[in-house]
Amino acid sequence: MKEKSFERKAQLFEAALDEFITKNFEDASLNHILKNAGISKGTFYYHFQDKQALYLFVLESSAKTKWEYVSNRTKEYIEDYVEKDIFEKFKLQARIGVEFAAAFPKYYQLSKMFMREKGNKIYEAAKDMLGNSTEKLLEEMIKEAIKNKNFKEEFSEDFLVRTISYLFVHFDEIFYREEDFELQKMLKNLDYYVDFMRGGLGRNE
Repeated sequence: MKEKSFERKAQLFEAALDEFITKNFEDASLNHILKNAGISKGTFYYHFQDKQALYLFVLESSAKTKWEYVSNRTKEYIEDYVEKDIFEKFKLQARIGVEFAAAFPKYYQLSKMFMREKGNKIYEAAKDMLGNSTEKLLEEMIKEAIKNKNFKEEFSEDFLVRTISYLFVHFDEIFYREEDFELQKMLKNLDYYVDFMRGGLGRNE
């Protein structure tokens, strides 16, 4: 998107969000979005290349809002957080993620709809855009955890980064049924998932 802002940008964002949380990307109507936002096609195409660019912008904004929320909530636990091992940190972040879903239900619905795009080109395009920041954060956490001896010594840094990143990236391929998206069920599954990782990778005290 071009840097220059424009009138009714907020309305466009909200209209797009409402469309993308109720329809998959292919079925979402750009004309419907523009009508609800009250802007012309000319204005839209001056700022966005196409519907995909708008969709990626909405996803990116959602992801940015979530990371800011998680970061701010984590700071509230800072003393307790620093003392936790990486597995407990994962669990805490999962709980904060559930809090985020409750505080921003439209963003949560957007993430659910996005997961259903798996196998489509738009999913891969979005993962390419969003994936690097998540993987970088995980890598930083893993390196810190290695220094703190949270893992069994026989595992190399490269093995841990690859394995844990893969497990988190592919979580939704295991828990994809409708009931798995219920917030408390998701939190329980994440707890079990982290405990599974701890059992295989964690250092025995």
